[in-house]
Amino acid sequence: MSRIENLQRVLDLGIVSIIRAESGEQLVDVAQALYEGGIDVIEVTFTVPGVLQIISDVKKALGDKIVLGAGTVLDTESARAAILAGAEFVVTPTVNTDVIQLCNRYDKMIMPGGFTPTEILTAWEAGADIVKVFPADVGGPNYLKAIHGPLPQIRLLPTGGVDLETLPAFVKAGACAVGLGSALVEKQAVAAGDLNRIRSLAEQYVAKMKEARGQ
Repeated sequence: MSRIENLQRVLDLGIVSIIRAESGEQLVDVAQALYEGGIDVIEVTFTVPGVLQIISDVKKALGDKIVLGAGTVLDTESARAAILAGAEFVVTPTVNTDVIQLCNRYDKMIMPGGFTPTEILTAWEAGADIVKVFPADVGGPNYLKAIHGPLPQIRLLPTGGVDLETLPAFVKAGACAVGLGSALVEKQAVAAGDLNRIRSLAEQYVAKMKEARGQ
């Protein structure tokens, strides 16, 4: 699918699920469980051993059923490798304009991380599709609201500190979507292979997002 179509899928769902794990085992099954729970936007971070193979395997297993991305990307080499492995979007923890340009060049969605107003605007002006506000737990929904006020044109994705309790406040503060890591893909559930738990949490977050949006 095209970059614009993938962006719309992110905005429609309102959730980017983030898979971090100490091992790559079972992560294809984890992605499948997220999808079965209603979440079709899935990011696998570069902190996971063998991440490129995992991205390739998840892409092969789920194809266009999901929008698959790579996270914690620090440089252009990693970004291009992820894209070649099948990633449709790239997420960075900081503002790296070279990575933004590379993703624009290959028509892939890019979500760089920024925290200060200057970083967030710099990322947007460099060509970001969405700016990940990270770490969002530092300022919480009130900080996101303060950023959104003077910069309403920028799509903001708070990541860190978002859970079932805080999600509605972040949406109300102006989040176009939220990033969900360990609050959704629990380390204990992954380690135990408890796919039912992951599937159940996915369903809960999808329902909570719809409720927060008044859908």
